[in-house]
Amino acid sequence: MKRTRLENTPCPAGRALDLIGDWWTLLIVRDAMRGISRFSEFQRSLGAAKNILSTRLKALVAEEILKVEPAADGSAYQDYVLTEKGLALQPVLVALGQWGSEYLFEEGEACTLLVDIENRQPLRKLEIRAQDGRVLESQDITAIIPEI
Repeated sequence: MKRTRLENTPCPAGRALDLIGDWWTLLIVRDAMRGISRFSEFQRSLGAAKNILSTRLKALVAEEILKVEPAADGSAYQDYVLTEKGLALQPVLVALGQWGSEYLFEEGEACTLLVDIENRQPLRKLEIRAQDGRVLESQDITAIIPEI
């Protein structure tokens, strides 16, 4: 089946998924947030084929989610570093991880836990809030679809 492009949809989620919706892409961003920066480190962590990893890294650089810099250690290698646009994906990955840990693991099953570096406590579950600070539930939210 041919993949439908969503780059021109008026839906922000659709456009975002068009760009970062494949699982390799999000796992690369996740690993970059954990400090991985070299091609070989991404490959070792993800087990991705070189051609797939190379394609995804090039796309992330082209979309300015990652940037390429000379290696921090002065070697001939290059580092892939998250940009501001890439770092802004952290709440997306936190929300996805919180959903996964809540619904995809059995009681007592080992699961990666995100913690606050300072006090090593688990992160509070992300909440959706209105402009005035109220916590919103799904029934409190609607989409306004522009007329085209």
